[in-house]
Amino acid sequence: MNLADSLSVASDLCTATGVFFPVPIVNLVQDVSGIVGAKRIALLDPNMPGNPVIAIQDVAAIETVSQQQLEFMAQEMFGTLDSKHPGVSTFLGLGNQMISGPIQVLNFSYFEQDFPETFRTAVQIRSEIAERGWNKVVAFQTRNPMHRAHEELCRMAMDDLKTDGILIHMLLGKLKAGDIPADVRDACIRKMVEKYFPANTVMITGYGFDMLYAGPREAVLHALFRQNCGCTHFIVGRDHAGVGDFYGPFDAQTIFDARVPKDALLIEIYRADNTAFSKKLGRVVMMRDAPDHAPEDFIQLSGTKVREMLGNGIAPPPEFSRPEVAQVLMDYYQRIDGKM
Repeated sequence: MNLADSLSVASDLCTATGVFFPVPIVNLVQDVSGIVGAKRIALLDPNMPGNPVIAIQDVAAIETVSQQQLEFMAQEMFGTLDSKHPGVSTFLGLGNQMISGPIQVLNFSYFEQDFPETFRTAVQIRSEIAERGWNKVVAFQTRNPMHRAHEELCRMAMDDLKTDGILIHMLLGKLKAGDIPADVRDACIRKMVEKYFPANTVMITGYGFDMLYAGPREAVLHALFRQNCGCTHFIVGRDHAGVGDFYGPFDAQTIFDARVPKDALLIEIYRADNTAFSKKLGRVVMMRDAPDHAPEDFIQLSGTKVREMLGNGIAPPPEFSRPEVAQVLMDYYQRIDGKM
């Protein structure tokens, strides 16, 4: 995007010509002295050894962005200018030279090689949905291994919406420090689906995108991605794409009512609350559907507690995590602990 489109998307969720899009997509750099007058430039892959060329960009314009404009976009996207927010610190550190113009993608970095069974483009996912004969498909975004609560949330959405299947679409790009690596998440999810879902009801796929941690804005972006993949519905849970306490628990749901123009999206949102195992009912429920429960009536473990248990070779209770999934995670944590 150029500067006019970027500012328009930041403020109004559409380009200067009225095309809907939830976040600015920009190529910001610190120094353009080496490409002054260039018509086409090579974009290098920062995630591969030797930084090979990943795409070619036609240079339509190079514009200087003021600090005020950068901060305006950051504030609109992330709802804060706090440097402790990983998205803010990343965005404001990119540079103030904006290179705009069409991009020709040459390859998909390491994702095809490292995740040959998982990485798929939107076109490939649409094709597979058609091959499976699915018409109604709900999508679930994840950047974490899936515990019982996630598993049951997917099942609830499929049952409530009467879908033909679910697309489990995991992030394969960069996350924040401490998050589970993509290959471990992939193994966990595949084990869960293999053991606990009927055949031809789940597609396990992933895409090469880094988390922005933009909360509500990113939830809309994620919905648009799944629409492009051919899904009819998308699960948006509590604090979707959030980080820390920068967003309210349901901001990522209310933005679809408050900010997304009517008819801007074809995909429908399935709004979920936190899910947890109810000791009273003996099953996983959405917490909003159990108003008679006290906190101690649910089995809930903090991420810190779970990591501590797994690192010590202790499986979380089966009400929290499937034993097969817990084993994959225990193997991982004991492996990394052994390297420290």
